[in-house]
Amino acid sequence: MGVTDPVLERNRESERDGQERNKESESDDQETEEGEVMEEENRKKNEEEEVRDIEKGKVGVGEKVVQERNTNDELEGDFHVSMLQRLNPTNPLRIVINGSTRAAAPSPSQAYAPSSQPRSTPTPQQSLTTLNSTKYTNKISLFLFVLHLVVAVGLVGFLLFRGVQGLLQANSNIKRKEKRLLQFFLPQVEAASLLSITLAFSWQKAVREWPKFMIHFVLWSTFFLSLSAGILLICFQKPPTDGVGVCLIAFAIGNGLYACWVSHRTGFCSKILIKSLDPVSKFPDLNEPTYWMLGVGFIWMSIWILAVVGALNFYFPPLIIIALVLSLAWTAEVMRNVANVTVSRVIALYYLRGMQSSTQFCFQRALTRNLGSACLGSLFVPAIEALRIVARALNLLEGEDEFMFSCAHCCLKVMHTIFRYGNGWAYVQIAAYGKGFVKASQDTWELFEREEMEAIVDSDITSAICFLTGVCSGSICVIVAAAWTAKVHQPFTATISLLVFFIGYLMTRIAMALPHACVSCYFVCYAENPKNRMFDNTIKDRLSLMKVDREAVVPTPRVPRRFTR
Repeated sequence: MGVTDPVLERNRESERDGQERNKESESDDQETEEGEVMEEENRKKNEEEEVRDIEKGKVGVGEKVVQERNTNDELEGDFHVSMLQRLNPTNPLRIVINGSTRAAAPSPSQAYAPSSQPRSTPTPQQSLTTLNSTKYTNKISLFLFVLHLVVAVGLVGFLLFRGVQGLLQANSNIKRKEKRLLQFFLPQVEAASLLSITLAFSWQKAVREWPKFMIHFVLWSTFFLSLSAGILLICFQKPPTDGVGVCLIAFAIGNGLYACWVSHRTGFCSKILIKSLDPVSKFPDLNEPTYWMLGVGFIWMSIWILAVVGALNFYFPPLIIIALVLSLAWTAEVMRNVANVTVSRVIALYYLRGMQSSTQFCFQRALTRNLGSACLGSLFVPAIEALRIVARALNLLEGEDEFMFSCAHCCLKVMHTIFRYGNGWAYVQIAAYGKGFVKASQDTWELFEREEMEAIVDSDITSAICFLTGVCSGSICVIVAAAWTAKVHQPFTATISLLVFFIGYLMTRIAMALPHACVSCYFVCYAENPKNRMFDNTIKDRLSLMKVDREAVVPTPRVPRRFTR
């Protein structure tokens, strides 16, 4: 028993060792089987992802297909081979995934054959025009306007000082003159400024509420009001007032003829004005930039009037007053175009992208990044509009006189060139895309030419309606101020009449920036995308009518075709 016990113990230990080794081998087998299963599952997932990527056509940045298969059979065969032999690193049909770029390798025959063509590089995608440009446009004109503004503020402040100094320290002659101005000149002009801002709000509100009626009303009320103002000034029987009165009567006659000439355009203008004002209700604060500009304009004009009084106590008063008038005209025009650019961006993004833009953000862009274009356009667009009127008048005389015919031909060619490089429609693309004034003018006119809309935009009378509302306000201010001045101090009547007409016109023009910008956006955005669902067939039907019967519309005179061939 003692001998066999160790033997039994050794046998039992050997059996236990054998069982442990069997368990370890079984666990190793299980681990290898699990690893193979997981590896197989990962392989299948990768293959399924590749199949989905190829079916969906997903590509990485800058990817370009190296070779295109000729038939569907070759594509299927290569695809199956790549799936079966994917794990072989020497397989030429593998799919190489490197970072975010995924491309198919060439076939074996192509892999080892010398390439006869150089490898093509991916072509860069065409850059899209951004709607959030951060560049400052027309920096030179912006610098000139800011410099002019600094000089104007300094000059006005200095003239105010000279006016106060004249009242306190000057001799009796200058004191008497300035007191007479403060008593008989300043009240009428300040009252006219207050009346003009009231009329500005009234005209804009009326045009927005009753656009169809207001077009006819503005055309004919301008005729009667300017005629009445001219007759009133002539009744004073003074040479200065007679000269101003004759100018107003001549303008009234021309306005009456113009109202008769454009009577067939009023229907279409009413339709466009009604449709273009529809988006305004979606932006309750859209008029706030106009209110700000009118408020700043009223304050600046009130101070400016005091500076005119102080100019009489300085050297060369006539030259100083002319410089002040030109500065006020440019400043007021820039204010109007700032409101124009603000409204244009809000409405243009609504038409082009269906976006509800922030009016405050658009106003900030107009006062900063797009201010240079507004300054440059404020210098050129009024001159272009004046040239447009001259070209229309000369075109009526074409063929009657040889000299007038040559002048008309020359002016029409100049206007044709100017309209391409500078026009009032450019503010829409300035606001939307942040372009410079000249570039925006060119691109806008190219859009009109592409859609054959030159005649229809030439015949638009919205800008004329906005201009005539300013004339109406100026004429009303002249009637009120002239009657008041003739009662208290008649020698100032002609001067005050000119000044209040100018102030009334400028204030109303600022207010009418909103409807003018809405109409401009309607035309320009339609030309950019005529298939936009926000536009109906109004412009399309009008173009069709003009092509069928061109005598139904008398467009703005342009260079005759016989001279452009």
